Formats: sequence, structure tokens, C-alpha cells
Amino acid sequence: MLLAHPAVLDDLIDRYETLRLLDPEDPEVRRRTADVSYTLCVATGTRDVDAALIAARLRLPGARPEDDSVLT
Repeated sequence: MLLAHPAVLDDLIDRYETLRLLDPEDPEVRRRTADVSYTLCVATGTRDVDAALIAARLRLPGARPEDDSVLT
């Protein structure tokens, strides 16, 4: 499986988190959130956005794979 570059993952995480702060009722925000969620899932080989966020964060510089605190 190809792995996304950490800089790409960092950008996707930032975009997702920014969109989550905006009005969820806005159709454009919903569409963009769905697009970023899908891209995160594809980039991390996962099927849901929560798993994708965890997987993406673990690939960032400084992540400690043995640290499972994000799972609790």
C-alpha cells in the first residue's frame, strides 16, 4: 500500500479540524467535510474518519507508535 507523505496528512488533518469548527448545516461545509474525510480514509487505508485521524496522526513526525493514549 502506498503511504501518504506526513505533510499531506498534516494538511488533511488541519482542513478536517477547521471544517469541523464551521456550521455543519451549511451544504458547502458538509460537502467539503465529506471530501476531506474520504481523502483521509483513502490516504490512511481506513474506512471511517475517526480511524483515519488516528492513523494519520501516528504517521506525523514526533508520533510515538507505542503511545495509545489517542485510543482511550
